[in-house]
Amino acid sequence: MEQAAKDLEPRIYVACLAAYNDGILHGAWISAAQDEEDAAREIQSMLDASPTAGAEEYAIHDHEGFCGAEVGEHKPLAEIVELAGFLMEHGALGAAVLRACDDDLDEAREALTDRYHGVFTSLADCFEALTEETTEIPANLRPYIDWDKMATDAELNGDVFTIETAHDEVHVFWSR
Repeated sequence: MEQAAKDLEPRIYVACLAAYNDGILHGAWISAAQDEEDAAREIQSMLDASPTAGAEEYAIHDHEGFCGAEVGEHKPLAEIVELAGFLMEHGALGAAVLRACDDDLDEAREALTDRYHGVFTSLADCFEALTEETTEIPANLRPYIDWDKMATDAELNGDVFTIETAHDEVHVFWSR
């Protein structure tokens, strides 16, 4: 399976809400690829340095390195750190699977660990390889097998879903 990009570093920009409400922009970029406790300490340091006394609340005003995954303004820090860890491990493929799983991180993990069949040049090639692994195909019948039709039927029936990460690079997952 694909290795995560080495330069992927999910970060969030946390802003002090007390300062923001006073018309002052005060915040910090925090790496989300660390322990929740360490990220919380960095956020607290940002709040402690706020120009507005008694700052206690923050909001996420920006983010980067999440490959399109949803990061809301008030998403819990634990979920952000978990998401960042997932993306660091699985990279762009993980982000695409996450989107295919409607941003359900547990389902995306399951798809990548339990339902991943491999990467092929096409879904038809996947079904050709699978059939050849499980069935002896007589040479005189081989020209009559429509691998594209078999693949299309499987996809339309919901038996599989695919993620295309490049030309001739189709990752195949079994559906539930």
